Amino acid sequence: MAASKRLVVSCFLLVLLLAEANAQGLKVGFYSKTCPHAEGIVRKVVFAAMKKAPTLGAPLLRMFFHDCFVRGCDGSVLLDSPNNQAEKNAVPNLSLRGFGIIDDSKAALEKVCPGIVSCSDILALIARDAMVALEGPSWEVETGRRDGRVSNINEVNLPSPFDNIAKLITDFSTKGLNEKDLVVLSGGHTIGMGHCPLMTNRLYNFTGRGDSDPSLDSEYAANLRKKCKPTDTTTALEMDPGSFKTFDVSYFKLVAKRRGLFQSDAALLDNSKTRAHVLQQARGSTFFHDFGVSMVKMGRIGVLTGRAGEIRKMCRVPN
Repeated sequence: MAASKRLVVSCFLLVLLLAEANAQGLKVGFYSKTCPHAEGIVRKVVFAAMKKAPTLGAPLLRMFFHDCFVRGCDGSVLLDSPNNQAEKNAVPNLSLRGFGIIDDSKAALEKVCPGIVSCSDILALIARDAMVALEGPSWEVETGRRDGRVSNINEVNLPSPFDNIAKLITDFSTKGLNEKDLVVLSGGHTIGMGHCPLMTNRLYNFTGRGDSDPSLDSEYAANLRKKCKPTDTTTALEMDPGSFKTFDVSYFKLVAKRRGLFQSDAALLDNSKTRAHVLQQARGSTFFHDFGVSMVKMGRIGVLTGRAGEIRKMCRVPN
């Protein structure tokens, strides 16, 4: 038994070491010589798209998260499948939007620097630029990723809105992210919408006795029941009511008042470390900086660099 535990620990450490080795191929300004205007080209496409449809900010941010948590940040979430068996066809990814912005950015880059900028880097840049377009945080994006060739619906196992704090901490830890990263990145829920099926379990018969989730503020629960009936599968809800179009700290203030929309939001109060981080972020002075730091960390997960992977000509299909 002891030997098997040591083997598991050794394998986990090896995975972390390999991830760190790959991440060392990333750097800010990777394309400064090979495609010096790359970031400006992407930014121009993103700002134009966000001006027309600012609600794309949340799905674009989530797209990067979903990409990095499956096979690493390799652009696999962008790949199409002729038989609908790619990552983007998995249930958690069906609500992703904005793939056309990646396509438009890639097309613009190919005209200027053919075969140079990876789709995985484009997605990383777009996630940042979409937040800037919403007057949210900015950070230096490390680039140098290469694109994966595989996208498999069966490999999609993402953190869920229904997860408890133990599972959330474990899921993030396996990706090299700590409790602070978990809380800070959850702050991305300050923008965007959720849908009734992701939280009606908290409103009706939560413990089998016709009650609501006791961790949910009763007044907030009553308001949500007016919007979400038990069989409602379509109604959209603001994840950060009154501020869902603005990147700010109001999400943390709501979570601290037991008004987080999802179980995974409420769960952040169930651990002393994550609770402390929620209360700290609610004070607001460090959120933008901390969010950028955690996004850079997440952007290093499982990256392909050097000669690994490829630089796709089109982001939806491998070469």
